[in-house]
Amino acid sequence: MGLGNIRRSRGYAYEHGLVERFNTLKGWHARRLGGSSTGLPDIVAVNNEQGILLTIEAKSGTSDILYVPQDQIERCIVVTNMFAIYPIRHIVFAFKFMSKKRFRRKNATVYEQRKLVEYYKVADTLSSLKPLPIVKCTYDGKTFAMLDGETVELNLLDLAMPFQRSNNHDVKKKK
Repeated sequence: MGLGNIRRSRGYAYEHGLVERFNTLKGWHARRLGGSSTGLPDIVAVNNEQGILLTIEAKSGTSDILYVPQDQIERCIVVTNMFAIYPIRHIVFAFKFMSKKRFRRKNATVYEQRKLVEYYKVADTLSSLKPLPIVKCTYDGKTFAMLDGETVELNLLDLAMPFQRSNNHDVKKKK
């Protein structure tokens, strides 16, 4: 299996796992939408009882940095705006840093064990930016906006997903 296929299957597995986590919760319904080929977000999750819509872009990888390109941010904004009937709507970037870190050493690919970490970042503030930046998330959970060769810290808030136990920022709160 080529590296591209490995990355694609890892991404699919992460998206599938997130959908499963939502769909085991009372009141939540989530679906994978097909990602980049469809021009739609990776995942849409709704809670119709609580009036919550989440458009989710999911990224997983073995490096210390994961990126969300502008076109993927744009498609989340478009879908979020389409469903204005939901009083609580969030654009969410889900980042999963795998427990094996991949890097190159002497022309060879080497893997090193580390803690698996996931971050869920609220990206609602990006919808007011023109042009949209590329968003970068680091293994320690810091987020940055990259535009025209410049990188600035973005400080996207963490979002408590309904399938997590204790967190800083609850899905139900609107910033």
